[in-house]
Amino acid sequence: MKQQLGLTSGLPIARQGGSRKRQPVSLWIRNVLLAFYALLTLYPLYWLFISAFKTNEEFFTRPFALPQTPSFDNMIRAWKLAGMGQAMMNSAVVTILAMLLTLILGAMCAFALSRFKFRLQGAIVAYFLLGMLIPIHSTLVPLFIMLKNIGMLNTHWALILPYTAFELSLAIFLIAAYMTSIPKEVEEAALIDGMGYWGLFLRIILPLSVPGMATVAILAFLRYWNEFAFALVFINSQALKTLPLSLSIFSDGFGTDYGLTMAAMAIAVVPTIVIYLIFQEQIMKGMVAGAVKG
Repeated sequence: MKQQLGLTSGLPIARQGGSRKRQPVSLWIRNVLLAFYALLTLYPLYWLFISAFKTNEEFFTRPFALPQTPSFDNMIRAWKLAGMGQAMMNSAVVTILAMLLTLILGAMCAFALSRFKFRLQGAIVAYFLLGMLIPIHSTLVPLFIMLKNIGMLNTHWALILPYTAFELSLAIFLIAAYMTSIPKEVEEAALIDGMGYWGLFLRIILPLSVPGMATVAILAFLRYWNEFAFALVFINSQALKTLPLSLSIFSDGFGTDYGLTMAAMAIAVVPTIVIYLIFQEQIMKGMVAGAVKG
């Protein structure tokens, strides 16, 4: 009897011991793979910043090495030649206004689609889904004609409104996915206490949906900040040119000044990195929204 107990009790111990031996190896392999992927992801950014401090000659002769004599001369010249101060201000105005408009409209539509049941709900969802399938740049000519007819070319709104329109479908789906994960009991308790739908939206649902909205905000920021085609077609005034347009002056039909180009790109990418570092925790929460159902 004791031998049987010893045998039966020994089996789980052997299995546990085997699992203990296997677990560190799997964790080690996973960590190595994640570290390798992180290096692959971060290396282009590292290469951009070290290239910003090189001359054109050094850029071609030692493309992957550290600069021999680092200098801020490229960044100073790029800032002045491209008028990056004014361009960055224009990009900030367009990006912030378009992002706020996207979040406001997206949150309101997502609230209606995620918390209510009504006729034509499926058709409205399909309509917004269709907006995600339309190639953005295929609308350049119709949008140009439309903006010209209403006298909106060469204004900030020529970029803000199209940016918002094309980002709105994705914003609605992401925010709606997060709002759907909010328990229905929270909404019922608020309505029983006499709160109206506007109060429910502004005081309860919207604060709880901050992680999802942060995800939409960073995705919209990246798209708006780096957008080139719409800005090239709809903006002709030098005083209204955005950051991507200012970077294009370093390349012409005869050649490219890579030192100045890399320096200007390094300056342009800094706001994106700062925004991501500030909102990274909220972004991660928004990305996993709806993954676990309570």
